[in-house]
Order: sequence, then structure tokens, then C-alpha cells
Amino acid sequence: MSKYQICVSGSAAGQAVEDSHALAYQLGKTIAERGHTLITGATIGLPRYAAKGAIENGGLSVGFSPAATLREHVNSYRLPTREFSYINFTGMEYVGRDVHLVRSCDAIITVGGRMGSLHEFSTAIESRKICAVLLGSGGLADFLPLMLKHVATPHGDQVIYDTDPARLVDWVIAALDKKYADFKQQVVEEKEPPAKTRRLG
Repeated sequence: MSKYQICVSGSAAGQAVEDSHALAYQLGKTIAERGHTLITGATIGLPRYAAKGAIENGGLSVGFSPAATLREHVNSYRLPTREFSYINFTGMEYVGRDVHLVRSCDAIITVGGRMGSLHEFSTAIESRKICAVLLGSGGLADFLPLMLKHVATPHGDQVIYDTDPARLVDWVIAALDKKYADFKQQVVEEKEPPAKTRRLG
């Protein structure tokens, strides 16, 4: 029960992809090295680099596609496949996919980002997920601190910020360990074998 599903959300295109693809790769790589599962929107850009970082370093990379089938994923949406251990074909287009993706994760890390990433971030924070932001990665990520300062946001003061990808992932894992501490103990107790009883007579 210590394996978490950590979502990396970020720009599919634009300047942030050029500037921060190595940062996204490092996020995926660190998630894999820490023994957790990376989940993304099964798309191009920074999420794809994160998926490459996970899969190329022995990790599990799960994509949530807006398409309903593999054929639609490749031919209609023009999305990649090789960077994923498994693809969940949601059939919910981009907006519905975003909600399904976020609701399925334990935590979300924003790197770069455009309007789609803002939708995923707002869904995550409203869903009480652990939210983290990689500062210095451009796009939405660098505007979120200012936005949260001026826009009333539930639990906005609990968002985790850092400029180092590996350190940010470690902060996220520590926050998840704290959040699920009671549940993990409950699972351990349920696995305890019942005490042997002595049959009388």
C-alpha cells in the first residue's frame, strides 16, 4: 500500500516544453526510482517527457487517454503509445479525461502548463489531492503562486512548491505518507494472521 499514483500535469506544446523537458523527465525518473506509479494524460509535451523518464528507468507509466480506443488514440488524437506501461482509454475527450485522471491520482505535480493544466490543478485542489508545483518550469507553474495569493482557493496554503524536481517528488511522497498514515496502519492490521486457537475436546 506504499505505492502511490502521482500525476504529472503540464504543457503539451509551447515554449515551456522546449525549456523544461529535462525537468519533466526528471520528475518521471524520480517517481520511478522511488517505487511509485506515474500517471499522465497520455499526451505529448511535458507529460510525455515525464512518462519517458519513468519508463526508461524501470518505472510504471500509466496514461489516461481522451480517446475510447487505441485506434482513436493514435489516428484521431495523434497521441503517443510507447511511453506507457498501460493506457486507460477513457472515451471522455479532453475535459472528461482530465477529471478522471485527477480523481484517480493520489497527488498531482504541475510542470509548465497551459489551460488544460489549470483545469487539472483546480480539479485536484477541489478534490483535496496533494498538489505540488515545479517553480521555474514556465507557463502556469510560475503563475500559480500569484494566482493563489489573489484568488480564494480552498487548501491553497497547502500547495507544495520547489524548484528541484527530485526534491519536489520527495516532498510529495512525505505528504502522502502523512496523509495515509492511519490507512496504511489499518491495512497492516488487516493482514495480521488471526491468532491460533487451541481446540478443546
